[in-house]
Amino acid sequence: MGQLEGRVAVVTGGARGIGLAIAERLSRDGARVALWDADVGVARSAAAASGAHAEAADVTDAASLQAALARTEAVLGPVDIMVANAGITGPNHRLEDYPVDDWRRVIEVDLVGVYLTCRCVVPGMRARNRGRIVNIASIAGKEGNPMASAYSAAKAGVIGLTKSLGKELAGTEVRVNCITPAAVETELFQQMTAEQVAWMKSKIPLGRFGLTSEVAEMAAFLASDAVSFSTGAIFDCSGGRAVY
Repeated sequence: MGQLEGRVAVVTGGARGIGLAIAERLSRDGARVALWDADVGVARSAAAASGAHAEAADVTDAASLQAALARTEAVLGPVDIMVANAGITGPNHRLEDYPVDDWRRVIEVDLVGVYLTCRCVVPGMRARNRGRIVNIASIAGKEGNPMASAYSAAKAGVIGLTKSLGKELAGTEVRVNCITPAAVETELFQQMTAEQVAWMKSKIPLGRFGLTSEVAEMAAFLASDAVSFSTGAIFDCSGGRAVY
């Protein structure tokens, strides 16, 4: 406890689910935390309960992210930790039946959103020669979930982006890593069919879904100074599902 004392952390999609669990965990370690979320009303309610700061932020809009960064740093100070968590699952369809607009929306939020989020904070971290970026991908990005081609492709892209950015920043004290959870039961399950949810559970050797607190523990570790020799790395939180 207290290992993040004095640090400023941002969690996108921080109003609920995995994002909120991560924000609460970072706060317990002493970080001053900002929740960035498109649903700023929910974010403000969550922030009020946890002592965090809330900002409206659309991860698909570079200007929105830059504005959120400026407001956050004016209140809390320079951002030391960015957890790029915001995402959607999208609908479940066979590829040939997947609505084109929905497919593009998933890519825009889940992959382009991570790119824009990283792009927003990297210049400041590079200039200060310190920082931690934790991207939240998915085991689907490694294995590819059937009926979820957009989500699987986007999360595979986040893995590749993490590896690339980690190498770009390897000459600095900024570390960039990624978590690939298996299914964690959150409100996102409401976007899926019952058949899809049952299939995901059947793939997990531990026989249960992950807990938001379990992903949060890993994120807190990756946000800390304890992680100094890992960058561009992918950390599984999959209940035994991951095979590589």
